Amino acid sequence: MRILLAEDDPLIADGVAEALRQSGLVVNRVADGRSACASLQADPPDILVLDLGLLDMDGLDVLKFAKAQAPATQVLVLTARDSIEAKVRGLDCGADDYLTKPFARAELLARLRVLER
Repeated sequence: MRILLAEDDPLIADGVAEALRQSGLVVNRVADGRSACASLQADPPDILVLDLGLLDMDGLDVLKFAKAQAPATQVLVLTARDSIEAKVRGLDCGADDYLTKPFARAELLARLRVLER
């Protein structure tokens, strides 16, 4: 399974990427929305793990782009935005799943396995 990880916090990105690689997943990591969109357009992954708080653009805009340009790509939002309103908005914008920070590695991996099915 190929994962595109869009996360601007280097510590979180390092930890998530390492956990995914240790689980046998192929990870392409980007730190901003424009790079995520370019990667989605050039070589769509199986799953996009998307932080909503990217520096250069809102993650919801990346989510909408992903669903328009790579509709087969599943999207797991991984964010600190934990209000019910934020979760509903993310899911309504097309997210296939929504996980808030902080999170357990085991739960992240389980959710990715569900998306893979």
